[in-house]
Amino acid sequence: MSEFSYEIIKECSHTHARAGIFHTPHGDIETPIFMPVGTQATVKGLKPEDLEGVGAQIILSNTYHLYLRPGQEIIKQAGGLHKFMNWNKPILTDSGGFQVFSLSKLRKISDEGVEFRSHINGAKHFITPEKDMEIQEALGADIIMAFDQCTEAGCSYQEAVDAMRVTKIWLERCFKTHTNEKQMLFPIVQGNMFKDLRKECVDYCTPYAKCGIAIGGLSVGEEKSVMYDILDFLHPLLPQTQPRYLMGVGSPDCLIEGFSRGIDMMDCVLPTRIARNGTAFTKKGKMVVKNAIYKDDFRPIEDDCDCYTCKNYSRAYIRHLINAGEMLGAELLSIHNLRNLIKLAHDSRQAILGGYFKDFKEEYLANYDLSKSNF
Repeated sequence: MSEFSYEIIKECSHTHARAGIFHTPHGDIETPIFMPVGTQATVKGLKPEDLEGVGAQIILSNTYHLYLRPGQEIIKQAGGLHKFMNWNKPILTDSGGFQVFSLSKLRKISDEGVEFRSHINGAKHFITPEKDMEIQEALGADIIMAFDQCTEAGCSYQEAVDAMRVTKIWLERCFKTHTNEKQMLFPIVQGNMFKDLRKECVDYCTPYAKCGIAIGGLSVGEEKSVMYDILDFLHPLLPQTQPRYLMGVGSPDCLIEGFSRGIDMMDCVLPTRIARNGTAFTKKGKMVVKNAIYKDDFRPIEDDCDCYTCKNYSRAYIRHLINAGEMLGAELLSIHNLRNLIKLAHDSRQAILGGYFKDFKEEYLANYDLSKSNF
């Protein structure tokens, strides 16, 4: 795996935040980082040029969705995801385990794999860890995830035990099947909100973590304070010299709290999803731009934002677009929201390198209205 390596440039002396560089076949990733989600080989409503403009270094796509359509063989024939979607920087693919958990109500999980019905047409499918690796290899992402079983917040201890046991079995089979040295396989730490299970899963996953490990099963309905407690618990247990990826978490307050707990990589559909509903991220909390209060407000979303949207358009215009059902409104808000998170990650990195991350975090959260942080 000589094409993959991770180096820590500097660590914060007051928190667990660190700045690093993750070297991959399609370029270097400066961490900490927020990664836009392009579930179906596209970040909804945005072109690759837009993603370049907001400073994206890596984007995600999803194995489950691309397996169902257009199918991994079509993407393989196109030359892999990079060529298929015209993105020449790193790509990460989620294994699809979370989507099977969240989208398919009719599913049957066994040690062998998962039988489920497509949320598109109800067709029956069966995916094993071996099949999942085959699909992800055909997709050609730089970073791929082990097939895992996720559980929701509030599940019983026994349900968490059973899911973790299956996750461990599947990880071993993923590792045996995975052979492409141009792809880095991340194991996923599960265990729900039970610390003894989380530790057991970390201990099992660590030998399989060659250059990266993921934390799954958080932001699944629990309070943020519970998630932070689990991250605090996991910090000393995780490999210290590898990138750590917290899956599916992406509000501004969660980003900075995650970075301070040693998380290097985060992703979420939230910035583009709320954009389509007329909501913007700001440094002070969320702004529901579609509300009537902004109908004659000709200021940008944020005066000091350097994104394309804020440089060129007003709150009043964007509100008009959203309420008129025009696609451009969602596009402009998506650009702003992604830039907001990517810049927060960049500014956090600069604060770590400059030795003032603790002050940066405290000032940011002091100005951020946590009552406007629930989405």
